[in-house]
Amino acid sequence: MATILVVDDSASLRNMVTFTLKQEGYQVVEAGNGQEALTKAKGGRFDLVLTDVNMPVMDGITLCSELRKLPTFKFTPVLMLTTESSADMKQQGKSAGATGWLVKPLILRS
Repeated sequence: MATILVVDDSASLRNMVTFTLKQEGYQVVEAGNGQEALTKAKGGRFDLVLTDVNMPVMDGITLCSELRKLPTFKFTPVLMLTTESSADMKQQGKSAGATGWLVKPLILRS
């Protein structure tokens, strides 16, 4: 069973994404910001990271850069789930090692 790290400072969005993923059979670990996610990432193994960009303490692009420095996250997919949709911001994400970019609002169906 795949384990997904869901990172967003919005508790309601984290809850919605977590609920949907668990309904599909995934294990989910939540974090409220990039620093919390990085700490959890160093202590566990994840098959996917789904992160917001704009968060306090550590943003999602910095998180992605930091994850890519860890050997266990060299090839782990990192998807940015954000309201940011500018080409510049997407390029920053790509440069940091993001695998993909999903723009909120995201319609989740189970």
